[in-house]
Amino acid sequence: MIQKTKLKKAFNDEGLQISPDALEMLASELQRTAARWVSNAKTGNIKRLTLDLIWIALGRGRTHK
Repeated sequence: MIQKTKLKKAFNDEGLQISPDALEMLASELQRTAARWVSNAKTGNIKRLTLDLIWIALGRGRTHK
């Protein structure tokens, strides 16, 4: 799902090198984070995620709107 080339470029743009193992681990972490956002949106019964509802997907609860 994540474009590893863009992730690697973000590091390279700042003059940082990233090993293939570290790149894979970060990509995996981002995948899990996205899955959590999807789960939160589904649990919140959201059919279309909009800017007004993004706080639900981020897991911030209904009191932080």
